[in-house]
Amino acid sequence: MPEPTNNMMMEENDQASLGFWGEAWQRFRRRRLAMLALCFVVFMCLMAMFAPLIVGTKPIVCKYKGNIYFPCLGYYNRSWENPIFRKDRFRNRYPKNLKTKDPESWAFFPLVYQDPYRRVRDGEWEDRPGNPSGTDGSPSRLNWFGTNQQGYDVFAQMVHGTQIALSVGFVSMGIAGVIGLTIGALAGYLGGWVDVLLSRVIELVMCIPSLVLILALVAMLDDVTNFHLMAIVGCTSWTGIARLARAEFLKLKQMEFITAARAMGASRWRIMFRHVLRNSLAPVLVPITFGIAAAILIESGLSYLGFGASPPNPSWGTLLKSGRSTIQQTWWLIVFPGVAIFLTVLAYNLIGEGLQEATDPRLRQDSH
Repeated sequence: MPEPTNNMMMEENDQASLGFWGEAWQRFRRRRLAMLALCFVVFMCLMAMFAPLIVGTKPIVCKYKGNIYFPCLGYYNRSWENPIFRKDRFRNRYPKNLKTKDPESWAFFPLVYQDPYRRVRDGEWEDRPGNPSGTDGSPSRLNWFGTNQQGYDVFAQMVHGTQIALSVGFVSMGIAGVIGLTIGALAGYLGGWVDVLLSRVIELVMCIPSLVLILALVAMLDDVTNFHLMAIVGCTSWTGIARLARAEFLKLKQMEFITAARAMGASRWRIMFRHVLRNSLAPVLVPITFGIAAAILIESGLSYLGFGASPPNPSWGTLLKSGRSTIQQTWWLIVFPGVAIFLTVLAYNLIGEGLQEATDPRLRQDSH
């Protein structure tokens, strides 16, 4: 056999010094589609974080009666908008009210003057016409993605709807990940009657149709919020994570480094959460990534069927629902949110496939 060259030895040393996650990141970066999908998700996250700065009718920052305010924070939480504007009866009409009630005031507005929760009226912004409604609200220079039947701007709803789409995915799978990892870890590491009991619980939950359970729970709630959807989706999506975590714990607890930790006197809980858990996270991240895509589809489907969060709710699924009855006349209510849902779900699936290939030890061995 040929002797290894200096370059080959240096490459092996670099990979060894990187560690598992560093090598996995290098393998992930070689997959162009996965990296493109990751960039798309990062872009969506930035859009969700800075949605009130991109599109809205509330100033980003303004000076009113000698004080500086940030009314756009009201899009994140209504209580964050200073009560002085409600006291002075602005009614979300800032441009004219600022000039009328305080001639010395000034304000910086978002890039696009549209609101996801109401219709922009005639003359609100420098004699600009109001939003059309119904079938007249096709895409135009003022309404890039058109308007819905009530005259709400679709572009504004889609930008602010990214907050709902991403939060439902991340929070619901965060809940599912915590439940699944905990139950899977206890079942796999403790074994015995604990494993038998928890395995039966996992199988029982798997036998219940998740969509039927979600619809039943939603029907019991008078006022459905996005947090309710996150909790319901998270509490019904943990079984796959639990089974995978159980299998990883069953395998890892037989490893030599666990035997060494026991010999050194480490407690059972320290071994479980300090040594075994962090070594089992890599394969568990893959179903969590796929689960985020599934959670977005579930939320969109529930909103489309009318079981989503109560209005006002600028969800992509709600936009699809508003265009369902007039699909031939209001095609923009179907095309734009449908494309957004498709691209977002596709991006998460591509990231999941990239993670699976980057963290699979068999593929790492094949590459060497």
